[in-house]
Amino acid sequence: MRCIFLFALSALLAGAFTGPAAAQDSAIRLSAQLTGTNAALTGGLHWRLFGARTEGDGTHALVAESYDAEPSFSAPAGEYVAHVAFGLASASKRIALGDEARSEKLTLNAGALKISGTRGDAPIDPSRLAISIYVPEHNNPEAKLVYSKTRAGELIGLPEGAYHVVSTYLDAGGAGFGKEGGSPPGAAASTNSIVNADIKVPAGKVIDLTLRHRYAKLTLKLVNAPGAEALANTNFTILTPGGDPIGGELIGAFPSLVLAEGEYDVIARHDSRTYQTSFKVQSGLDRDVEVIAKDGARQEN
Repeated sequence: MRCIFLFALSALLAGAFTGPAAAQDSAIRLSAQLTGTNAALTGGLHWRLFGARTEGDGTHALVAESYDAEPSFSAPAGEYVAHVAFGLASASKRIALGDEARSEKLTLNAGALKISGTRGDAPIDPSRLAISIYVPEHNNPEAKLVYSKTRAGELIGLPEGAYHVVSTYLDAGGAGFGKEGGSPPGAAASTNSIVNADIKVPAGKVIDLTLRHRYAKLTLKLVNAPGAEALANTNFTILTPGGDPIGGELIGAFPSLVLAEGEYDVIARHDSRTYQTSFKVQSGLDRDVEVIAKDGARQEN
């Protein structure tokens, strides 16, 4: 009798430690498309899977998350909400997971914009462009900034509507514009090569927008004679034809910067003396701009 009792007790304890068999998770594969299309989007998506039940604070528990174009999630059987964000557009759908794997496609009532930049016929490295997207209002094209992290070449989802796009060329390690003293060494600084475009994005369409920048890279030098060695410890200031300074002061023997196509003046200061010259920037023509260290002289470059 005692043996029977011990056997039953051991069996009961074993069941307490092992517990019931864990329920097997269900799998779901998600994809997204623009309204009016059948092709699945291949990038720029942010997926999240939430529990359908509302928590005490009014939120839904995040179950899984992915930036893959077509993610696969595993979760216990039950009710969930799948949410996808595509730029400024988003969509959600309530789904039920059961015993079998399934697939769901969400439809985004939006269009998409793909932006690229060129100088002449040559494409610009996407890392050299800072792109912002605005929603215009009345006579103000930049009334509302809606997207400031746009990267050239990416597919950006946008609700149907009119937009104003601003592209600024960045000069790696350049002087910077609108910032006193320029940018830190090695940083990508804004230039005055800025291109604007107004565009309408329809739902269900992908718009390819090419923005053409017109600029050149200039190296500034103060020399005693044309072609002579540049003088060190020189301070340079770039001015518009109206006399307005562009960016911060440049210091060195031959600092370089990027300027939009147009006419400019450069002032060079060295050993308490000031020299000045005018020059023109032609798009695609990277060159040196020399200021001759000659008292009272004003040269044209």
